[in-house]
Amino acid sequence: MQDSLVVISLTAGIFIAAGIVKGVLGMGLPTVAIGFLGLVIAPVEAAAMLVLPSLITNVWQLIAGPNFKALSRRFGTLLIGICVGTPIGVSFITSGNTQVVTAGLGVVLTIYGAFGLSAARLTVAPRAEWWLSPLMGFITGILMGATGISALPVAPYFTALDLKKDDLIQALGLSFTVSSFALAVGLLVTGQFQMTVATASLVALIPAFAGMFVGQKLRNRMPQVLFKKCFFTGLLVLGAYMTYRAITLM
Repeated sequence: MQDSLVVISLTAGIFIAAGIVKGVLGMGLPTVAIGFLGLVIAPVEAAAMLVLPSLITNVWQLIAGPNFKALSRRFGTLLIGICVGTPIGVSFITSGNTQVVTAGLGVVLTIYGAFGLSAARLTVAPRAEWWLSPLMGFITGILMGATGISALPVAPYFTALDLKKDDLIQALGLSFTVSSFALAVGLLVTGQFQMTVATASLVALIPAFAGMFVGQKLRNRMPQVLFKKCFFTGLLVLGAYMTYRAITLM
């Protein structure tokens, strides 16, 4: 009984922390939660448990922004690419061969976080969006299906488009909502999202929502410059942690 309470308390704490990161940065809930949940359960089980918290917090993040219709039109082909790529990636996570992919993602995320904190800037011309958006969506979908993490390459892509704080957060929410839904369908079809996992996923919503509420309050008080510093620092830290976790599990 005491062990069960410890596990429940740790799980709640993980989702609160992941929710705070999500609220501040607009991303990171799956990365933080899967990293720590992976200490006690298999990666595919952690990904399944994250289905509802990821999906519903992403919907919350999406509808809280001011430009849903405009962003949906602008990045429609990116969302289609995610839906096409995710089922392809699901075969990797269900087979358990995720460490190398996750480590690679972590390295890229770390490098990009460090790049964002430097004076250098990666930019994408608006005229290139017509072909880059579906490509970025397709790659994001494959990596989301393979690892349960949907930050790459979509987060660097959005920042390279120089989206403002609110548009960046809402665009990420739009992308992550579609990614989470596509992953949920993939896990359901492969039999990984069963009733016991669905119940745990539903309960995990409570601490995830609590953490995200706190994180959003913190973000709303941040000026644009400070937000960008926090965003890129978050990418760097999350990437380094992803790499470390993946290497230790190889």
